[in-house]
Amino acid sequence: MTEPMSPTPAGASQTPPSEPPRGSRAKTLAVVLLLVGLGVAASYYGLRRQIQAPEVATTPVVDAGVAAPPVEEASLPESDGRVRALLARLSGEPEFAKWLQEKDLVRRFTAAVNNIAEGASPRMVLGFLAPAGGFEVTGSGDKTAIDPKSYARYDTVARVFGSLDAQAAGSAYRELKSLIDQAHREIAPPNQPFDRTFSQAIQHLLAVPVPDGAVQVQPKGALYAFASPELEGLSPAQKHLLRMGPENMRTIQAKLRELQSALGLPPVAER
Repeated sequence: MTEPMSPTPAGASQTPPSEPPRGSRAKTLAVVLLLVGLGVAASYYGLRRQIQAPEVATTPVVDAGVAAPPVEEASLPESDGRVRALLARLSGEPEFAKWLQEKDLVRRFTAAVNNIAEGASPRMVLGFLAPAGGFEVTGSGDKTAIDPKSYARYDTVARVFGSLDAQAAGSAYRELKSLIDQAHREIAPPNQPFDRTFSQAIQHLLAVPVPDGAVQVQPKGALYAFASPELEGLSPAQKHLLRMGPENMRTIQAKLRELQSALGLPPVAER
């Protein structure tokens, strides 16, 4: 997960040019139906090879009504009210309730999952999860590392994601499956089931190694890149998770395993 930024003195803070102005960022993978998504999202703003924001597909946001008919009769533009009602029981965290006020939840969720399964950043559809504050490093030269303060920006996302009730998520997922499949058909290749895409997304994030110790970065022009070839070779989606820091990664990966089991998703080998 690289981000656009200029090398700065030790402890200095930079806000990546690609991030929206701080005032427009709502606090906050993931995975919302979005997290819930259920697991995958969460989270994320990443370091790409040159720390630039990757190009990702976006999903149009529909101004959905609040009142929705039962799921089996609802269309996607009408589904937000019903989706919020189902997902509200997944977590008692106030931040989660705020995130659920976003619109077009099912399309956002399926688009984020599809992006992650492809290794792409979901930041365009999950921009409201962007953390406050700037990216910081410590040290200099070949001893430059990500400052723990940068990891702390993602503590809220990890805490909320870790609070999700996996069994309730499984029940909500099954009830909303027809709507999710409908949204997935809008963006997926023909005959590609969403369960498989979801499993690929989860496996893609579970494949990210949890760092042991400081994560070294190095200037690359006006940007930063991971010093480790192994980490620099990860996908933008994987770098997003890596950038959340070891403790937050453990929390999110543990919950992803719970969700994969609770949702009854088939195992899918990493490509």
